Amino acid sequence: MKGAVVFVLIDGLGDCAINLSSVQTPLQAANTCAMDAIAAAGLNGLMDPVEPGLACGSDTAHMSIFGYDPQQHYRGRGAFEAMGAGLDMNPGDVAFKCNFATIDPSTNIVTLRRVDRNFHEWGKDLCDYVNEIEMPCGYPGIRLVCKHATEHRCGIVFKGPNLTDHITGTDPLKDGLPLQTSVPVGSNENAAFSAECLNNASRSIHEALSKHPINIERVKNELPPANLILLRGPGERINVPTFEKKHEMRPFMIAPTCIIAGLGKSLDMDIVPVEGATGDYHTNLMAKAEKALELFASGSYDFGFVHVKAVDDAGHDRDVATKLKYIEKADEMIAKLITGLAALDPNATIVVTGDHTTPVLYGDHTFEPVPFTISSVELAAKQLNGEESCPHIPLLQDTTTHFSEIDAASGGLGRFAGDQVMEIIKQFRVLNTASTRCIH
Repeated sequence: MKGAVVFVLIDGLGDCAINLSSVQTPLQAANTCAMDAIAAAGLNGLMDPVEPGLACGSDTAHMSIFGYDPQQHYRGRGAFEAMGAGLDMNPGDVAFKCNFATIDPSTNIVTLRRVDRNFHEWGKDLCDYVNEIEMPCGYPGIRLVCKHATEHRCGIVFKGPNLTDHITGTDPLKDGLPLQTSVPVGSNENAAFSAECLNNASRSIHEALSKHPINIERVKNELPPANLILLRGPGERINVPTFEKKHEMRPFMIAPTCIIAGLGKSLDMDIVPVEGATGDYHTNLMAKAEKALELFASGSYDFGFVHVKAVDDAGHDRDVATKLKYIEKADEMIAKLITGLAALDPNATIVVTGDHTTPVLYGDHTFEPVPFTISSVELAAKQLNGEESCPHIPLLQDTTTHFSEIDAASGGLGRFAGDQVMEIIKQFRVLNTASTRCIH
C-alpha cells in the first residue's frame, strides 16, 4: 500500500537577507527543528513555482504546483476568491478578488488599497449591504453577489447574460494611485459591455458605501472609511480534470484563505474547515495539524494539503519579527504532523515548501526560487526525536541538514519548476514505500 502524503505549503516563505548587513534570511534565523528534520531525513532543492525569473501570485503558483499549467488554464484569481468565500459560480459568471479600500473622491486617488487588516472586526456588515446594491439602468438581468473572505478581502461575482472575463480590473495595485477604469481585453464581443458594467458597478458601490453609517462614523472619528471595493483578477471557473483523476490520490485541503480554497474547490478537493484556523495572524495552526491527522486516521484520504498564510502577511507588512514568529509557529505545527502521521502510517511522506518569495525588505512577491523538502515521516520523526537514524538511502536522502533558501541549493533535487512537484511527490511516494519495507 502506498503511504499518505501531507503537503504543507507556507505562503510567502522564501526571503532574502533580513537587512543590508545581515547574512541570514528569516528562515535561516528562525528556530525550525521540524523543517530541519525533514531536510536532514530526505531530499531538498530549489523550486521556481511557475518558471525561473517570474514573480508569480499564489494562485498561479498553486496551479503549477498541483500540475495544472497556468498559462493554459488560468482565468484570473477572482473565481478562486469567490468560490473560496462560498459563492457558487455558474458558466458565464465573472468573479473578482476584491479589497475593501479607501478612496479620496475629490482626487480619485486610492489612498489605502487595504483599508484595515482588522476590517473583519468592524466592517463585515458592509458585505451584506453591497448585496443590496442594484445595478444602474441599462444592465437588465445583471446582479452582483458579495461575500466576506478574510481580513479586508471579499469575493464578488457578477451574474447575468453577455458577461466575460476578458476585461481589466479597477485596482491600481499601489496606494496613492488613481482608481483604474476597466477596459476590454482582446476582441471578445462581450468585453466592452462587461467593462462598462464593471465601471458602473464600481461607482454604485462607492456611492452606497460612502452613505453607510459605519463609514460615516469612521470619517467622524478620523478613521479611513471602507468606501470602495477594488475589483481585480476577473475570472470564470477553470475547466480542468479533478485532482483525484489527475494524480490518483484522494485529496483534502485545509486552507482558510479563500483564494487557495477556491482553487481547491475548482479541482474538486474536499475543503475542510477548521475551528480557529482563520488564514491571518489570529489563526490556530495546531488545530490544522490535529484536523489533518484526524482526516488521515479516517482512512478516507491519502493526500492532505495544509496551507499557512500568516508568514506571507508578515512579508507584505515588512515585519521581520512577525515573519520569524509565524515561521516558528508553522514549524511547531509541522512537528505535530510528523509525529502524529509517523504513528498512523509508516509509509507516509511529508512535503514542505512555499509558493513564492515575499521578502520583508520589499513587501511584495519577488522572483527568487523557494526551498523545497520531502521525506519519509518515519525518518523525519526519528531525526526530530534525536533517535538513531536508519541507513542512508541514496534515492531518498541527500546531505542537506537544514531547511533554508541557501541550504536547499545544494540538495539532491537541484533546481526545478513547480510543474514537476507532483511527479516528484508521486515518485518519492513509491520509492519511500519500497524503502520502508526494506528497512523493516
